[in-house]
Amino acid sequence: MQNLSLDLGKLKLKNPVLTASGTFGYGLEYSSFGDLSKLGGIITKGLSLHTRQGNFGQRACETPCGIINSIGLQNIGVKSFVQDKLPYLPWQNTPIITNIYGNSISEFEELADYLAAYKEIAGLELNISCPNVSAGGMLFGQDPDLAGEVCQKVKSKAGEKPVIVKLTPNTGDIVSIARAVQDAKADIISLINTISAMEVDIESKTPVLGNVKGGLSGPCIKPIALRMVHDVCQNVQIPVIGVGGICSPRDILEFILVGAHAVEVGSINFSRPDASFQLVDELARLTREMDINSWEEFRGKLHFRD
Repeated sequence: MQNLSLDLGKLKLKNPVLTASGTFGYGLEYSSFGDLSKLGGIITKGLSLHTRQGNFGQRACETPCGIINSIGLQNIGVKSFVQDKLPYLPWQNTPIITNIYGNSISEFEELADYLAAYKEIAGLELNISCPNVSAGGMLFGQDPDLAGEVCQKVKSKAGEKPVIVKLTPNTGDIVSIARAVQDAKADIISLINTISAMEVDIESKTPVLGNVKGGLSGPCIKPIALRMVHDVCQNVQIPVIGVGGICSPRDILEFILVGAHAVEVGSINFSRPDASFQLVDELARLTREMDINSWEEFRGKLHFRD
C-alpha cells in the first residue's frame, strides 16, 4: 500500500504508528534516531499540573519478554513542557498529543483547560489508570461512572481538541469502561495500559522495585492487549488505538485486523530507539507484499471459523 494515511476521528495521520506515552520521552529525546515528522503521531510522556519527581528506589526491571516499571509518573509539569519542549516538536507536520493525568477530576479539568489554548497540540490523551484521591484511591479507569465523569469534564474544557481515553487492563470489565467513556463523548479510545505486576529477589527476600509493584509491558502482554482491543472494538463505534507489545509490522496488522484504527508503539523504544521510525517503513513494505490497498478493506475483517 503506497498510502498509509488514515483519519483517526478528527486527527489526520500520515500512517497508523504513534508513540506510546512514557516510552518516547517528550519526543525530542528520540530526534537523533529518526525523523519525528515521519511518525503518524507523537504522544508525550504523561503531564501533570506541576513537576513530579516520581518514585524512589529501583524503578524498572526486565522480565522474560517484558519490562516492569514503577517510574511514578515523573515529569517536568505542563507549563515547562509548553515552554521548553512543545515549540521544538514538528507539530506542523505530525500531530502532537499530550498525555495528561491528575489525582482528581478538577486537576484533569485544569490541565485540559490550559492545553486547549495551544494550537501546537492536536489532542489530549487521558491516563485514567491513576488513582482518584477524592474517591479513596480507586483508579478512574476501574469504575464506569468515574471514567465517564472525568471524560465528560475534560471534554467540556478541551475545546475542539479530540479527547482520547486510555483504558487500564486492571479492571474486571474493560468493555463497560469503554462504553462509559463513549457515552461521555470520548472521541477515541486507546488500550491497553500496563498490567499490574511485581518481581522479587530470592537472595535478599525483597521486592525488586522500590515501589514493590509496577506496570508490566512488552511482547508478553500482546495477546492480552489484542484480546481486549478485539472485545472493545466489537462494542463501541468510536475509533480505537491498540497498544501493547508491538514490535513488528505484523503486530500492527494484527491490531488493525481486530478493529483498531492505529497503534501506539511502546516498550521496544527502550531497546531499539529507532523502532518506531523503522516500523513505518516496514509496515509500508508488508502492506505491499500482502496486497493491502486500503485500511478499510483490512480493518476489522477477522474471519471466524465455523
